[in-house]
Amino acid sequence: QPYLQESGGGSVQAGGSLRLSCSTSGIIHLTYNTWCMGWFRQSSGSESEGVASITFNGASTAYSDSVKGRFTISRDNVKRTLYLEMNNLQPDDAAVYYCAATRTPCTVVGVPNFGHRGQGTQVSVSS
Repeated sequence: QPYLQESGGGSVQAGGSLRLSCSTSGIIHLTYNTWCMGWFRQSSGSESEGVASITFNGASTAYSDSVKGRFTISRDNVKRTLYLEMNNLQPDDAAVYYCAATRTPCTVVGVPNFGHRGQGTQVSVSS
């Protein structure tokens, strides 16, 4: 059973917005404020792409160039939940989005290789 569970995916038109959430359980929930967290996505026929990362205390965030300025990653260390606010969505953003956790290192390009991941939530964007 994964320690991470994504929600909030869906279908939107280009220019629309979605907010993804990632709830935690088990060891990640118990020690949430010690984990670097991130989001990555994978579309059919493409390699996984790290989208955003956030340090254990939320002090530092990083984004891929493809989403910078449109997506915002945040975390609530009281609710032990991770979020991804996605604005101005475009058809190229359509993918399955996964949240992931690691101790270190905390880099956006490394998110697809983080040791823990959820089962993903589908995001579809129509033009």
